[in-house]
Amino acid sequence: MQITLANIATELAARLDGPLHFRLFLQPIMAAIFAFRDGRIDAKKGGTPFGWAIFTEPEHRRFLIQEGWKGVSKVFILAIVLDFIYQFIALKSFNPLNAIIVGILLAIIPYVALRGIANRLTKRRRRKQ
Repeated sequence: MQITLANIATELAARLDGPLHFRLFLQPIMAAIFAFRDGRIDAKKGGTPFGWAIFTEPEHRRFLIQEGWKGVSKVFILAIVLDFIYQFIALKSFNPLNAIIVGILLAIIPYVALRGIANRLTKRRRRKQ
């Protein structure tokens, strides 16, 4: 197990330069755009910040996850596809687990974090007006 984790960490670190490294910046930006859009919608509806609501509102958790997936799925799938292309070009092999990890790091984590922030900023801005 340790060898596998070490290999994954090494391969992920190698993605910082080389072919398609622009995606490491582009995909979190895309996730942020979707997150801010959805966070503003949440604030207009009077909803709790997204990440917090997932943990504190178990009765709405399933709906929130489905709604979040609709918002981030395109970016997540694009992250996986681009990582497969990177693996083909740079590594001459395919490792689906690494592609999924990259998708989570570049799309899902920024989306969840920034959607709640966008919600809070929108609510604060409305209170000041």
